[in-house]
Amino acid sequence: MKLTFLLGALALAAVPATSWAEAPVFTILPAGSTVTFQVKASIPIKGRFDKWTGALTFTSPSAATGVLTMTIDANSVDTGSGLKNSTLKSDQFFDVKNHPAITFRSTKIAVTGPGAAAITGALTIRGVSRPETLTLKVTRNGAGGDIAGVMTFNRRDFGMNGAVPLVKIADSVDVIVHLKARRVSGPAVVG
Repeated sequence: MKLTFLLGALALAAVPATSWAEAPVFTILPAGSTVTFQVKASIPIKGRFDKWTGALTFTSPSAATGVLTMTIDANSVDTGSGLKNSTLKSDQFFDVKNHPAITFRSTKIAVTGPGAAAITGALTIRGVSRPETLTLKVTRNGAGGDIAGVMTFNRRDFGMNGAVPLVKIADSVDVIVHLKARRVSGPAVVG
């Protein structure tokens, strides 16, 4: 029995690593990628985050095995207005002093149609984590592609109960991601 196990282990060790099932490896390109948001209000509030990182990893070529992670520097919020920026960074909204990062980590990717997916995961803002879904469209282009999607959530669920002076703000927030991704190794994603 031990000899059979040893021979099997030696045979596996002799198989080149490249023959094992490879997983696609992607990098998200900052140039051309954006993370923006919009909130319906009496004076519309739109902005972007200037500093963030993202990763898209897979354990096999199946799209269902993908994991999308994003970390956003909440202090990098830019609405084009110093007053709005200061208000959003305050303890009534992002509370950047105590919670400098906004994070999203997917827990499930469901292909919903050709080039479309729903990515469910944990969104964390102000230390509060809740399940949210990012609805995506993927446009493939050779070894890369564009990933565009929207996540809509209720800001009050994350303790963002503040107001902007003289502006009536809706509770619903849309986060819009547009990511440029490039496959750096491995096979194409299937699904």
